[in-house]
Amino acid sequence: MSTLILTRHGQSQWNLENRFTGWIDVDLSEQGIAEAKALGDQLKAKSLLPGVVHTSLLTRAIRTADLALASMDRSWIPVRRSWRLNERHYGALQGLDKAETAAKYGDEQVKLWRRSYDVSPPQLDESDPTHPRTDPRYAFLPPSELTSGECLADVVSRVVPYFVDSIWPDLAEFGTVLVAAHGNSLRGLVKHLEGISDADIVNLELATGEPRIYEF
Repeated sequence: MSTLILTRHGQSQWNLENRFTGWIDVDLSEQGIAEAKALGDQLKAKSLLPGVVHTSLLTRAIRTADLALASMDRSWIPVRRSWRLNERHYGALQGLDKAETAAKYGDEQVKLWRRSYDVSPPQLDESDPTHPRTDPRYAFLPPSELTSGECLADVVSRVVPYFVDSIWPDLAEFGTVLVAAHGNSLRGLVKHLEGISDADIVNLELATGEPRIYEF
């Protein structure tokens, strides 16, 4: 039997400030640090000790994994990192206060941008200094992969192949795999694993720092 542990990163500073984050590299808040350590304590108490960890390329997921592994005395295990586990790119909404954005565009429009399966947010201008083409961690990606904004369907199209090609083989090799990623990249993966419909996935919310466990 193999065990897959999915966890959304601990609370980030922009979670705390109620801002759209996306691919902006924001660190954990003090609460997020505590959540990451508590996650490790919880998994250790249940003897759910991973043999390998997968994270996105964003600090909040990386630090969550590092802190949780330290709590489990597992900092030595192999680490895989991929942009395919990154949060959904929120386009031109990144950095904006969610309440202020709703006041400007209306609750229904913001809900559509945030929660619909196949509606993308306003695209980020390629000249914007926060566009991923300016970030060295994405320098290896072809221009077609340097997104300016994604809907959840776009996230599914990059997360599921990564699961099939990278995470699934590690489940066979290591037995227990920890994936520390983000609300939307994990929603995309959960959709695939549980066969959730396009309509129903909009209602799934994942709490920060909480494990979601699958056995195969």
